[in-house]
Amino acid sequence: MMAKQVNQDQLYIGVDGGGTKCRATIYSLQHGVLGTGLGGPANPLHGLERTFESIMVSTQMALQDAGLRVEQVQELNAGLGLAGVNLPALYDKIMQWEHPFKQMFLTTDLHTACIGAHEGSDGAVIITGTGSCGFALIDGKTVSYGGHGFAQGDMGSGAWMGLEAVKAALLDLDGLGEKTSLSQVLLEHFSAKGAMGIAEQMAGQPSSGYAKLARYVLEQAKLNDEMSLSIVKSGAEYISRLAKRLLELNPPRLSMIGGLSEPLQPWLDPEVAKQVQLPKQPPEMGAIYFAIQSAGQELKKAN
Repeated sequence: MMAKQVNQDQLYIGVDGGGTKCRATIYSLQHGVLGTGLGGPANPLHGLERTFESIMVSTQMALQDAGLRVEQVQELNAGLGLAGVNLPALYDKIMQWEHPFKQMFLTTDLHTACIGAHEGSDGAVIITGTGSCGFALIDGKTVSYGGHGFAQGDMGSGAWMGLEAVKAALLDLDGLGEKTSLSQVLLEHFSAKGAMGIAEQMAGQPSSGYAKLARYVLEQAKLNDEMSLSIVKSGAEYISRLAKRLLELNPPRLSMIGGLSEPLQPWLDPEVAKQVQLPKQPPEMGAIYFAIQSAGQELKKAN
């Protein structure tokens, strides 16, 4: 666990923001977790205002859950782990935000997920949620693989699976591709009459919109639909390659985090699967550890 470098009565909030949802946890070094809250998507790549709104909704819900007043947001030292801020331009825009917190410390959702998964110690993580990415923190140095965003990357993620399902269904319905049960499943999901109905529903959808369709791919794979099996196997093979790349760095631990981490486990390379360990803490706790560390460093600079 982190060394207690700050006053016992200080309050922290850890925020984990991704393409589908934003989780916040309020924490006291003296009393532990006080409250939690949940907001909408918080990937600045898909809109800064929406990101700020989701952070504040999850924060206000966490304050309420903790029995704290709304104005006590000004007492919170915030650690933010957000998707997309590995891009310098987005990092700068978030840092320019006139936030309501006492202090704000910003890093990527990968960084805070890794800190949480290994409870502040070194290790590596693979994120398999709306997007996908590999990240390692070893001896103070960070390395990341993938995470190039939807739709140019993020293989093995929920958004990628959903996109592959839509593409396969459209080809099938136009008589230009392999037959798949995904076609009927998606027609029913969208209450559509044909390929154009599905295309119309998905036009302009963000990654989170595609990620909602991943469950159908997994369900149909279990029912031995060849196209669904191909999508799942292809995604799992990529995640296995990602894991092997991380394991070359000899991290003390490797964890998988995200909505697809459990469903993908049976499809992973057996050598990889046996090395994957459960995360010790969730990403929002990693964001709290990051805030505690960062606040301690600020205190040292001030002295």
